[in-house]
Amino acid sequence: MVAVTEPTQDFSTAEPYEVMQGGAGTVSKLVNRDIFSHPAANLDFEGRQAFMVGNGLFRKDWVSSPSSTQASDGLGPLFNARSCQACHVKDGRGTVPGFDPEAQADAVALLVRLSLPESDADARRRLGQGEVVTLPDPVYGHQLQPFAVPGMVAEGQVRIDYTEVPVALNGGETAVLMAPAYSVENLGYGPLHPDTRLSPRLAPPMLGLGLLEAIHEDDILANAARDPGDGVSGRPNWLKDPVTGERVLGRFNWKAGQPTVERQSANAFSGDMGLSSPLFPDHNGDCTQAQTACADMPHGAQAHLGAHEVPGRLMDFVTTYSLNLALPQRREVDDARVLAGKQLFYASNCIACHVPKYVTRRDADRPEHRFQLIWPYTDLLLHDMGPGLADGQDEGDASGREWRTPPLWGIGLTHTVNPNATWLHDGRARSLLEAILWHGGEAQAARDRVVAMTPEQRADLIRFLESL
Repeated sequence: MVAVTEPTQDFSTAEPYEVMQGGAGTVSKLVNRDIFSHPAANLDFEGRQAFMVGNGLFRKDWVSSPSSTQASDGLGPLFNARSCQACHVKDGRGTVPGFDPEAQADAVALLVRLSLPESDADARRRLGQGEVVTLPDPVYGHQLQPFAVPGMVAEGQVRIDYTEVPVALNGGETAVLMAPAYSVENLGYGPLHPDTRLSPRLAPPMLGLGLLEAIHEDDILANAARDPGDGVSGRPNWLKDPVTGERVLGRFNWKAGQPTVERQSANAFSGDMGLSSPLFPDHNGDCTQAQTACADMPHGAQAHLGAHEVPGRLMDFVTTYSLNLALPQRREVDDARVLAGKQLFYASNCIACHVPKYVTRRDADRPEHRFQLIWPYTDLLLHDMGPGLADGQDEGDASGREWRTPPLWGIGLTHTVNPNATWLHDGRARSLLEAILWHGGEAQAARDRVVAMTPEQRADLIRFLESL
């Protein structure tokens, strides 16, 4: 049985502020598949207008050029999806191919990053520069793209083969984890480089991104400076801004490889859909010089609309939308089992990485994000999660074993929004318990405490997570 120490908070009553987990923008709406798609409650009229326009752009399907439209063409030449919504299902998690190898359907939400290992000289050159530099596959680039416009050949399709891994739990229970092995079939441009590494990345939920961006940098760095015990030592991912050359703090994506929501959105337009924007002006996306037909394909930029397929004005609408998707109000905060699970969450030291709360900065760029008490349950730092989750791919200062602590807010409504959703960076975890059991490295001690719990305690812990 796990030893439960006294928590630092009184759990006899629910904290009223935690019900409003996304600050003043938290919404209390009917819990259904659209619960992640509402605008923040504190948006003004103009902000809601921009949000709705951005919503339309987020959902719309782009088409290849030339076409009868002059505002939705330019897709590709190689791409992963036709819309943002195709990956971020109902603004929540994406869907991975099925766990049955004979019935693996196309699942555009699982991207596969490609990289080569760095030489010692490359590593020394990068050391301290904070650049998001990975060496791409010389033919297939930084990302495998399973679709292509007419006249081009798709790059290939990912295949996942799972091996069952039983884990004995206290109380006579056994959990079965699914360990994935990745390969690529139907390669369209010859073999991958023999040293190319495959790193799958599942589209994460979109909730509360503007509030995470509004957390003061000093609060994140304070997380890195503290000693939360259990050998946990989170660290920031410092990046080099490609425009200004300044050092900036990474906050977004699975390895904190993007500093802002705007840059993450523009990067997705370029890498996932092959669409140019002011931040990523190349019309050909991730095409490489080895894919000779790519440069000759028509693009969708229209002179009278601007120099890019996604002009700056449209980019602003999508960014506003992405910054202001509201957090749903917490549920069952007074339930005895939820409160017991919360106590176990704290006592097991899960909060070493999943830091519960912050107050956003008073001078945040957007007024709706200023001075909000929020409960995201993340430190936004990198942690070594052990060999079981390692992908071998560096990103900025992040090593192949390190991952950013994902926020937990909204996690209990995952299956309400997308019944087929799964967890972790590659969707291998079919349940929240499986996600916990995959934790290793710095999280090993907390994971082992969960293994040692009684079945009733584990059920209470999951009940707490489902209330978020």
